[in-house]
Order: sequence, then C-alpha cells, then structure tokens
Amino acid sequence: QVQLVESGGGLVQAGGSLSLSCAASGQIFSSATMGWFRQAPGKEREFVSVISRNGDTYYADSVKGRFTISRDKAKNTVYLQMNSLKIEDTAVYYCASRRSISSFYFQLVRPVDYDYWGQGTQVTVSS
Repeated sequence: QVQLVESGGGLVQAGGSLSLSCAASGQIFSSATMGWFRQAPGKEREFVSVISRNGDTYYADSVKGRFTISRDKAKNTVYLQMNSLKIEDTAVYYCASRRSISSFYFQLVRPVDYDYWGQGTQVTVSS
C-alpha cells in the first residue's frame, strides 16, 4: 500500500521560508511522478509543482521563481522549498504521486491525475 507522509509545515511571516518534505513508501518511488498541491479554506485544491521521474520540474505561475521542488531517490522523499512566502500561500499542502508513467509531466496539473495523496500539512503565512 502506498503511503505519503508530509512534514515541515508551520507558521511563518511573509517573506520567510519553509521547507516541506514528503516521505513515500509502498511504490517504486524512483519511477513515480510526484506533485505538490495546496488547498486554502473555501477554495479548490490547486496545483503547485510537479517533478518527473527524471527530475524535470514544472511550476504554477503563482509560485514560479519562489518555490523549488526536488527529490532524493535514496531517501524516497520529495521536497518543496518555499521562499519569499506570501500571505496568499497560506493553505494545506498535499503531496501526491501518480501510479502510471507519463512523459508529459507538465500536463499533470489536476488532482485527478494523481492516485495517492498524503494527509496534508498546514502552512500559514502571517503579515
């Protein structure tokens, strides 16, 4: 059974940084496409970033230049480094993985494109 466990959320002031981690187990992590999504209160879950099995990355325009996704295959972990945080980045952040392989990683921006989800970690950015 696939399990994804996020960690690293918390409270930070605007302009600050946080680093999220997502530890994966139960699947062949090295070949999995991994994504980060977020959901603010009253809003739909939205795409943040994706990393392919080869390390190719793609970002939502709202976070481009501020967030960096990476993965450590030896640790079965994907990371999201978030810099220059804004109040509008406040949300629950979710890690997701996709069961099947896709070459078009940059098209995997919908929640339905992913098969497994973590429980989420809260990120709150204050003024």
